[in-house]
Amino acid sequence: MEKKEPLAYRMCPRTIEEFVGQEDIIGKDRLLYRMIKADRISSIILYGPPGTGKTSLARIIASTTKTHFEKLNAVTAGIADIKRIVDETKNPFFNPKGKTVLFIDEIHRFNKAQQDALLPHVENGTVVLIGATTENPFFEVNKALISRSNVFMLKPLSPEDIYKIVKLAITDKERGLGEYNLEVEEEAIRFISDISNGDARKALNAVELAVMTSEIAEDGKIHIDVNTIEQCVQKRSINFDKSGESHYDNISAFIKSMRGSDPDAAVFYLARALYAGEDPEFLARRIIICASEDVGMANPNALVVAVAAAEGVHRIGMPEARILLAQAAVTVATSPKSNASYAAIEKALWDVENKKTGEVPMHLRNAPVKGMADLGYGKGYKYAHDYTGNYVEQDYLPEEVKGTVYYNPTGNGYESRVKEWLDKIRKGKKES
Repeated sequence: MEKKEPLAYRMCPRTIEEFVGQEDIIGKDRLLYRMIKADRISSIILYGPPGTGKTSLARIIASTTKTHFEKLNAVTAGIADIKRIVDETKNPFFNPKGKTVLFIDEIHRFNKAQQDALLPHVENGTVVLIGATTENPFFEVNKALISRSNVFMLKPLSPEDIYKIVKLAITDKERGLGEYNLEVEEEAIRFISDISNGDARKALNAVELAVMTSEIAEDGKIHIDVNTIEQCVQKRSINFDKSGESHYDNISAFIKSMRGSDPDAAVFYLARALYAGEDPEFLARRIIICASEDVGMANPNALVVAVAAAEGVHRIGMPEARILLAQAAVTVATSPKSNASYAAIEKALWDVENKKTGEVPMHLRNAPVKGMADLGYGKGYKYAHDYTGNYVEQDYLPEEVKGTVYYNPTGNGYESRVKEWLDKIRKGKKES
């Protein structure tokens, strides 16, 4: 019966000693290791990408704990299931210990009402929660549940970890593929260990598919090489969910790479986003924002390039849009940087919101009707183009904020010329 299960399911570790990887949390003498060995499990949440061992750890706990164990999947379970488990736990006939270890897979899919229904039973110890999620629990799980649980973050398995798991699956005659007369090239194992990006389930599924779809050769063996594995994998897996935390992490890294003047990293994170199916117009908008916020007046042309790229992306779409996005991202990344304009508007907005900033000076006001001019609207205004150098000294700010400096240009790129010119004007105002 077990052989009918997928290879990835059959090869799940049965004991903590068989578990591969995650030494940071499950290594000997680590907290989770001690909790499992001592059968003193308290509520925990296991958080990490697919195929990193969350469900495997739950199965190990289920097989080692002497406490009653229940499992739910948040996709199909509801409040009625929680109530049933709690009622059975409190029934001394069904559960003399009065405690249940409850594993909830994909706990982030429980809505607020379902999580609230679970909370009091976790709080009073009737239920020991083991939650598994691919989403950041600090965003997706009730804060009260988080505060009553230990959160363990599982990382993608290393290629060496995947190699050990695949090698064991190939040779294990009881649960794996060892009953087949296999000859798997070392290069093929290394290839699948690398391309699965830390997802053991993906690696095992590919190996199983390769074996089951390959014919027996004349020598009586099933030969698996790199080409066979490539056919079964087709596309490298990356941990990227357009609606989840990885989306925000990747776009954050993309923006920070442009801001940090690293075109190589910027193009890399752009490629990750495009490969995972991110909306190219969303990426174009982020480049526009960065071009203004982080480059600004140090290279005003960067904003022109970014806006033109966004328009081009809208017109032509993928796959050619990747070229425009790359050019715009590189332009922003390689431009000198200044956030002086951004800082200026933030300071001005703060003053408008928090200070008495007065009214627009009369000489700057519009006077479309003769009667308004008679009241002083526009009186005394000096038209800059009537003066040498197209500049004339006059006050533009209201009296209440007169003399306030909002824009402080840097000496970077084109803005150094702006700074030089503006410093002369401001110096002349002070001297007068």
